[in-house]
Amino acid sequence: MSSPVPNRAVAILSFAAFASSASLRGTDALLPLLAAEFGTTPGGAAAVITAFSVAYGLLQLVHGPIGDKVGKYRLVFITSVISTFGTLACALAPSLGWLVVARFAAGATVGAAIPLAMAWLGDVVPYAVRQPVLARFLIGQMVGVGTGTALGGFLGEHYGWRSLFYVLTAVYAVVTTLLWMELRSNPATQRDPKVAPSSIMDGFRRMAGLLPDPWVRAMLTMVFLEGALFFGSMSFVALHLHKQLGAGLGVSGSAVVAYAVGGIMYAAVSRRLVTRLGERGLALAGGLTVGAGYLGLAFAPSVTWALACLLAMGAGLYMLHNTLQVQATQMAPKSRGAAIALFAFVLFSGQSFGVWAGSRVVDAFGTTMIFLVSAASLPLLALDFRRRLAWRAARQPS
Repeated sequence: MSSPVPNRAVAILSFAAFASSASLRGTDALLPLLAAEFGTTPGGAAAVITAFSVAYGLLQLVHGPIGDKVGKYRLVFITSVISTFGTLACALAPSLGWLVVARFAAGATVGAAIPLAMAWLGDVVPYAVRQPVLARFLIGQMVGVGTGTALGGFLGEHYGWRSLFYVLTAVYAVVTTLLWMELRSNPATQRDPKVAPSSIMDGFRRMAGLLPDPWVRAMLTMVFLEGALFFGSMSFVALHLHKQLGAGLGVSGSAVVAYAVGGIMYAAVSRRLVTRLGERGLALAGGLTVGAGYLGLAFAPSVTWALACLLAMGAGLYMLHNTLQVQATQMAPKSRGAAIALFAFVLFSGQSFGVWAGSRVVDAFGTTMIFLVSAASLPLLALDFRRRLAWRAARQPS
């Protein structure tokens, strides 16, 4: 039986997840400002999101095997140090091109925190209680998504787009300090209880060895589509509220906080929902809820209506995504860092593809169209995931 997880260590990881997610979503509300300052379209300005997401996902393939070898908690600290300086480089970028480059560089290390923390929790928390613990840890991520967009909108409107990156630099400095203190005082963070690979290259070989497994391939397909359909459209919510409903940049960015609140509401009742619905029911209910949220958002007549839709989207997304995450922690228990890294890489590859494709849809047809695509597709994805979970359960030994 694994030891209980120290609450302080998990809380600090949740704060690191907050910083990571705030960095990821912070530029969403800045697209109109960046487009105006650098003389491009909102779709063109979205390159700062795409570049960050590509690096955020691509470097997962490196973080996971290294984390298995040197320690997952320790690597979260190391990448946090580097992220502090990468975020500062974004604030100092003199042009859109340099900002895209700086965002790519920052994304390369900012993306390490959440998957490495998930893998560490998978090592030390028993499967029977893992989903609620993961849900509580992900509160930091949920708050970061909403706060990042809100900060981007408010700070951009009142102090210019660079101010967001100065604030995030300060947040990363605090996160780094807390991680260092926990590493020095908590023995559980200084080692991983699972068998480490003999070398980093052995970790890469273990990761490649996962791909022939049909269940692993199914999981990776699911999370790629989820990332493309949900997060690709989510990147344009603030723009939709600004352009279609006339909300100011501060209001449109702050409205996305409702999405985070929906996720926190799920985290608060996750244990009871898992008990009542089971994994399959939870995944299907999540897909239906998030689809309804996107449909309502596409035709929202007011910001108030949009807030209710975003609340539903946050709750539904984490019902579906949390179930995917728990399944991912079991793909390879002896190489959990590599397995979660592969999962995260595919998720953010899907998100990057979704933002890239979505920017073209938005420029050609507007934001309503991309929301309708997500509204129709996400419930179908959840239905297929439910079917696959039932198929896997029927074939596992009793």
